[in-house]
Parts: sequence; structure tokens; C-alpha cells
Amino acid sequence: MPRRRHRERHRSERTGWLRAAVLGANDGIVSTASLVVGVAAAAAGRGNVLIAGVAGLAAGAMSMAAGEYVSVHSQADTEQADLSREQAELERDPAAEQRELTGIYIGRGLSPALAKEVAGQLMAHDALGAHARDELGISGARAARPIQAAAASAASFSVGAALPLAVVALAPVPDLIVWVFVASIVFLALLGALAARIGDAPVGAGALRVAVLGAIAMAVTAGIGALFGPIA
Repeated sequence: MPRRRHRERHRSERTGWLRAAVLGANDGIVSTASLVVGVAAAAAGRGNVLIAGVAGLAAGAMSMAAGEYVSVHSQADTEQADLSREQAELERDPAAEQRELTGIYIGRGLSPALAKEVAGQLMAHDALGAHARDELGISGARAARPIQAAAASAASFSVGAALPLAVVALAPVPDLIVWVFVASIVFLALLGALAARIGDAPVGAGALRVAVLGAIAMAVTAGIGALFGPIA
């Protein structure tokens, strides 16, 4: 019978898209909720609050996508430059590169003889891949993907921003600020718990961290809106 291949999935494989998605959703909730709370605190009506929130959603999603793309693309450019430099070194002096890889494995606990053998076999199979992984710390799971990160960030921001906007559309006007404030804290706590669960981190700490920071942001903008309101 054919042997079944055992494949393990590790949390680190998710770090690229998870970081962008969580950052986008968190920023979408916090920035949009803070914006609408601040505008509402300035005695604006529901229509004005919704217009400000929708504008904030559109601008924020584009900003997140552009910023994430530029940031991750810069990382990708750096990785590519390191790989090109490593390839040139391998072509110029492969023996020195094998000694360098051997030293890395010795430092990780292998005996000199075994480290030399492992380095030789790995370089014979994929020299650049071995140096990228063990010398530079670049692997397929961790490689920078600018388009993926930008799309995840923009989409998650939009989803996050839509949540407080839905509350604005449905909540009674006299209690609009309270509804947005409380609902957004709940959304943030759930997001923090979900991100912690996916990343196999403590759920309570993750939920509390984002909820407290979001509450502070909304309180500050509400105070600013009340200070400079009402809007003419």
C-alpha cells in the first residue's frame, strides 16, 4: 500500500496574511468608529455621520492597501537583492559558501563532520535555497507577497469599517454614540480573540488589548468632537 504523507501545518505559515488581515480589520473598526463617534459628538445628524464614515472607509481602505503594498514590496525587494548577492557568492566561491553553511549547522549543535556532510548534500540539491533558508532566514512560507498583503489589508479594513457603520445606520439617534462605542468594543474584542485563536496565542489577552486601545481612541475623538461641536 502507498504510504500516506504526513503534512504538518504550523502557525508561522499564516503570519503574512494574518498580520495584514488583523491589522486591516482592527484599523477599520477603530478608525471608523472613532471618526463617527467624533462627528456624532459634534452634534451632527445621522446622515452626516454616515457620509463621514463611508468616506473614511473608502479612504482608509485605499490607504491601507497602498501602504501595505509599498511596505511589503520593499521587503520583497530587499529579499531579492539578498538572494541575488548570495547567488553571485555561490558562483564565485562555492567552497567558502559551503564552509559558511557548515559553520551555521555547527552552531546549531551538529558535529563538524555531520555539519559538513549536511551542508554538502543540501548545496548539491539546492544551494541557493539552503543559504536562503538557513543563512538569510527566507523561506517560501515567510516570503514577502505585496499584492496578497495589500488585498488582505484593504478587504479586512473594509469589513471592519462596515461594522460600526451598520450600527450607525440602525441605532437610535439619541443613543448613537453609546451604541457605536459599546458595539465597537465588542467587535474589537472578538477580533482580538479570533486573531489570538488563529495564532495559537492567549485569547483573553488578545481580546483585552485591542478592546482597551480601541476604547481609548474612541474616547479621545469623542472628546475632540464635543470640544469643537456643534457643526454649523
